[in-house]
Amino acid sequence: METEASFPSLKKRKLAAPKSHGVPPALEATGSPGSEPPPPAHDQQPPPGDAADRISDLADAILGEIVSLLPSKQAVRTQILSPRWRHIWSSAPLILDCEDLLPADADEDVLAGLVSNIVSVHPGPGRRFCVPSCFLRDRAAAVEAWLRSPTLDSLQELEFWFKSYYRPQPLQQPPPPSTVRFSATLRVLTMGNCNLPDSTVQELQFPLLKHLGLGLVSISECSLHGLITACPALECLLISHGFGFCCLKINSLTLRSRLLHQDFDYGLHVSVVSAPKLETLGCLSDGFYISGQDDLSRIVFGSTVIQGLHVDKLATVVHTVKILSVTIKTLSLDSVIGLMRCFPSLEKVYIEQYTRKENNEWRRKHWNLITCLDIRLKEIVLDPYLGTKSDINLASLFVMKARVLELMTFMLEPRDYNDNFLAEQRRKLQLEKRASRGAQFHFTTDRSVRRVSDMHHVRDLDLIDPFVCC
Repeated sequence: METEASFPSLKKRKLAAPKSHGVPPALEATGSPGSEPPPPAHDQQPPPGDAADRISDLADAILGEIVSLLPSKQAVRTQILSPRWRHIWSSAPLILDCEDLLPADADEDVLAGLVSNIVSVHPGPGRRFCVPSCFLRDRAAAVEAWLRSPTLDSLQELEFWFKSYYRPQPLQQPPPPSTVRFSATLRVLTMGNCNLPDSTVQELQFPLLKHLGLGLVSISECSLHGLITACPALECLLISHGFGFCCLKINSLTLRSRLLHQDFDYGLHVSVVSAPKLETLGCLSDGFYISGQDDLSRIVFGSTVIQGLHVDKLATVVHTVKILSVTIKTLSLDSVIGLMRCFPSLEKVYIEQYTRKENNEWRRKHWNLITCLDIRLKEIVLDPYLGTKSDINLASLFVMKARVLELMTFMLEPRDYNDNFLAEQRRKLQLEKRASRGAQFHFTTDRSVRRVSDMHHVRDLDLIDPFVCC
């Protein structure tokens, strides 16, 4: 539910197909990969009275690209659409994602068998291969055989995925030895729930890799720095729940987006030596279970030091960062203002908050600073917004002082979404006095933004704004 505006809803059209978890339909429909393809679409006349199928008139190469953009299960099922489509899946680059093939609670033996069937019948080339990281332990030989298959030659995306809702210890299995055979072609690599010993990392070189995701991995500090250095084209970096290191050094001329969502009791020290293209940054946090200031995560840009969310030393401002995500244990206007001064070109801020102990009054305390501060924010999200005095004071600053504000989103609890609450908040926020006459204010219970804890794929960081739900 939302008011005053509506976000576009994108609904995916699903292809109807019989439910089958066995061999892909193409195995029975077209025979071997080398069998003769069906006649061209222009030789196939539509049945009398039926509208012409103009999509099928497209060239095979275009249809193959369309199929390669579909989820794995739907891509396989396109073979049953018509004789024209039977060979398209097998001639298109292979996208094999186990997350798309079967339900999450599906039997692993069935899933492994399905993967083996697809790899054995598809002639390649492989574009994306994604299997659960538990297969590294339970089916190591099978994973190694899949990766050595000619079908996956020139693979561009490799993922051993893992989704955790608590933080266990990572598995001790390293990635398969055959991972190194894709060094020259990989663009996207995600390694989850595994061990990366120094000897393994030393063999990894990815000259074309643009996206690197590490989730629940054990890796030494030296190897982590070496791995990042071995990716000279790296643009997006996602690290979640790492073990074996407490410092991260970033020195990259290409990095555009960096996201770290460590546990809140984990004090990671990040030193950004050079990142001239860094535009998206997250997640900065003031901790949740942390009681000591020294245990907070720390990020250093040149001579500027940010401890948790507090800018301890502002010596160098960072003009490149335009999108920032923060998780605040105690909603603090002082912290938000400090970050705006550190990142003066900020256009979007996502604030996830937990408690509201501060008043956040700014008219007296920060009046002189606010008067001279150039607030360039175009979009702000408060999640959740409870309408407390602390919430209202912080939000009203941007309502009345952000002159180029375009959108402010208030994520409400369902119990608060009623006419009385909305009317009261509009009045207290003094929306009629907004500094930006074109600004829109959305009060909604719909999940229109993605929280940092929802980020599981480094591919998400490649979006223009990775925090917007598609």
